[in-house]
Amino acid sequence: MSEKKSLWKIITGSREVSLLLVLIVLCAIVQILSPSFLTIKSIMDMLKNNSVIMIMSTGMLGVLLLGGIDISIASTLAFSGMTVGMLLKYDIIHNAFLLFLIAMAIGAACGCLIGLVISRGGVLPIIATMGFMYIYRGFAYLIGNSQWASAENLGDFKNFALNKTLGLGLLNNVIVIVLICYVIFFIVMKWTRLGRKVYAVGSNPEAAAVSGIHTANIKLIVYTIMGMLAGLGGALAVAVYSSAQPNMLYGREMDVIASCVIGGVSTTGGRGTVVGTLLGSLILAVIAKALPLVGIDALAQNTVKGVIILAVIILNVVTQRMMDRNNLKGREM
Repeated sequence: MSEKKSLWKIITGSREVSLLLVLIVLCAIVQILSPSFLTIKSIMDMLKNNSVIMIMSTGMLGVLLLGGIDISIASTLAFSGMTVGMLLKYDIIHNAFLLFLIAMAIGAACGCLIGLVISRGGVLPIIATMGFMYIYRGFAYLIGNSQWASAENLGDFKNFALNKTLGLGLLNNVIVIVLICYVIFFIVMKWTRLGRKVYAVGSNPEAAAVSGIHTANIKLIVYTIMGMLAGLGGALAVAVYSSAQPNMLYGREMDVIASCVIGGVSTTGGRGTVVGTLLGSLILAVIAKALPLVGIDALAQNTVKGVIILAVIILNVVTQRMMDRNNLKGREM
């Protein structure tokens, strides 16, 4: 009995452990229903196809930690992605590294503008990003001028998502970039002053300001980073899907937010981890891959996806309550 109790305490004492358990159980169920799921090729394809969502989830972690939100990221992605596509289509730039820099610069500029409106203008994040969502999506259509870039227009750029140069012949380039993003964010959020300031501002903005933290600057930095990652996602999406269209990843900002929420990130700010976000995005990726594999009807997939997400979020709530209860017991004299 004591062993069972201790095991239960381990599971409910850490949000990351409970999420890892959910991921393992989910993978096991899918593997039983579809034996082709847990193969190297299947897993690599799943990670590559969900790489853009996974990368943007790291930026959304920072935004949610501040108690904010950004629903303009898919539009920023489309704007930067269409810019890359048009530069390739009209033979202006072909260097992949330069195209990625341009996309990230556009995304950073978009995020910085949002950050200025929120941090200096005092506009609510949901209102500001809703407005910019339409503006940036409009820019994506304007820059395309009723055109789009197909695979044949992209030249060698589309091969970036097929090659393993960055992964030394072992891992796909796109997956390597995902890993790099998560490693950098893990280090920043855990061991740097910027990471500690983000948590402080999200937990208690007034106390953070009194302690000398320039809260407006922190918000500006976080939204700029979010935009930069959306720009990076735009360039990657063009390579992964071998096309650039103004409606690319329309509505997928909800998947980015869902990845964070599944990973235990609080929408009120101050609570959440990079590891939890990674596990949340992996769970969402498994769900997206699994539903067609196990034969769920296309019309019912969103419903089933919503039910699974809700179940995981409820587990997160229960786990958090158990953790809070254990912490209170530890403080009792």
